[in-house]
Amino acid sequence: MSLVLGIDPGSRITGYGLIDVQGNRLSYVDCGCIRTEGGALPARLKKIFDGLSQLVETHKPSQVGIEEIFVGRNAASALKLGQARGAAMAACLQSKLEVSEYSARQVKQAVVGTGAAQKGQVQHMVKALLGISGTLAEDAADALAVAICHANTQKSLIALAGAKSFSRRRLS
Repeated sequence: MSLVLGIDPGSRITGYGLIDVQGNRLSYVDCGCIRTEGGALPARLKKIFDGLSQLVETHKPSQVGIEEIFVGRNAASALKLGQARGAAMAACLQSKLEVSEYSARQVKQAVVGTGAAQKGQVQHMVKALLGISGTLAEDAADALAVAICHANTQKSLIALAGAKSFSRRRLS
């Protein structure tokens, strides 16, 4: 599977996380945030696009996972988030990378074991799973969680595809 890029999109802060996947072993490679605070939206979208394009060019990930948007009460914020997500996806797609999408609930389920996990629980598990001892920015931790979710989902799909048979009967 090799290098997986996880993206937590945001119009002001876009988190990214890179992990190396070798069989069942996940290894931390890099993470950080692209900060676009201030300025007009088009300039912020360009900064997201350029930042992720450079990251993809430098690290050459083979797979990408991105978090889907959560529509809250503020429609204007959801639209800006959607545009930031589009800029992030376009940066990956220009390098011919397939982008897989995951809901926040799916990411939390894959990393913590419950879709209702709190941010602190996700951050703790990301650090534990990847052997990180230092502090992680919230958005970078979320991006690493997306990468972990993608890696686990792909392993499950590969295992299912290779299954010879499937039975619902109970084993004794």
